[in-house]
Amino acid sequence: MQTEFLIVGQGISGTWLSYYLDKANRSFIVIDNEQPNSASRVAAGIINPVTGRRIVKTWMIDELLAFLVSAYEELGNKLGIKAIDRKSLIDFHPTPQMKIAFDERVKENTDLLFQPKDQWQYQETFNYDFGFGEVDPCYVINLKEILPVWRKKLLSSKLLLEENFEAEELKHSNTGITYKNIKAEKIIFCDGINSSLNPFFKNLPFALNKGEVIFFESSGIPSTNIFKKGMMLTSIESNFYWIGSNYLWEFPDDQPTEQFRKQTELLLKIWLRIPFKIVDHKASVRPANIERRPFVGFHPTHKNIGILNGMGTKGCSLAPYFAKQLTDHLINNKEILPEADIKRFTKILTR
Repeated sequence: MQTEFLIVGQGISGTWLSYYLDKANRSFIVIDNEQPNSASRVAAGIINPVTGRRIVKTWMIDELLAFLVSAYEELGNKLGIKAIDRKSLIDFHPTPQMKIAFDERVKENTDLLFQPKDQWQYQETFNYDFGFGEVDPCYVINLKEILPVWRKKLLSSKLLLEENFEAEELKHSNTGITYKNIKAEKIIFCDGINSSLNPFFKNLPFALNKGEVIFFESSGIPSTNIFKKGMMLTSIESNFYWIGSNYLWEFPDDQPTEQFRKQTELLLKIWLRIPFKIVDHKASVRPANIERRPFVGFHPTHKNIGILNGMGTKGCSLAPYFAKQLTDHLINNKEILPEADIKRFTKILTR
């Protein structure tokens, strides 16, 4: 079997890379054995343009927002689904000091941060003492449909092999790669945390972290907003909600913990003024890295072996943009943004 590109992984990065290669009429095959607890399949798909206690814009957010809204709308039209939903984020202030900090930031970020006219409009649904600020626009990406619907399309076109990638079966040379019965010009790893064990890319500064989420049923929580008070809360579908997540840098396994469930249930009891019922609890390990910048490009020594990975918690905003950059690099030899190009790790990758 002959193809131009072999893609390992069909999470958010592999989905977008295969989408852009398909759009460019280039041949490819995706290898992915679906893992229900992969980061892309546990995430809520929230895109929040500000971050941290300092309430600052996330990296490249202006460029990313200008690109990704039309990208997701285009993908949704192709798949016959609604891929992106605009919402505002209601950020409940945990302390008076955080309210003051938010109010100060509003003066500097008038395009994203807003002070609401009515600080108490959600008091019938939530308990809160110090008002809230609003972040607008935010977005929720419909991962629960995008990933399986695109997967079904790949399967129907015989472009997806549902199996685990076996590294020992990969043979590579200056002229291309061979994997089992597949010959390709290049292979690109979009396989999340597995790349941290990959012999070609294990020296990259991955900093894997574990996150857990709770799914619960309730009614009366507005679906037009994302809510934040220590954790993020958003609707997934009618009367069905996602709340998360934590960040564990040391963990024995990738399984949900009783501690997180109890803490989150207590938070919901304190925060919500309406009944709720927990129906599911999931955990996943994110392919984060020390720099909080993605890994994009090709190995400095093995020119036919590439990577699109390291998105951490920002996969929904970073993956479409950098999948397009990588596609343009493959087809038109365009430069990859230096801050994302793995050329910046040439020394450690050639050890």
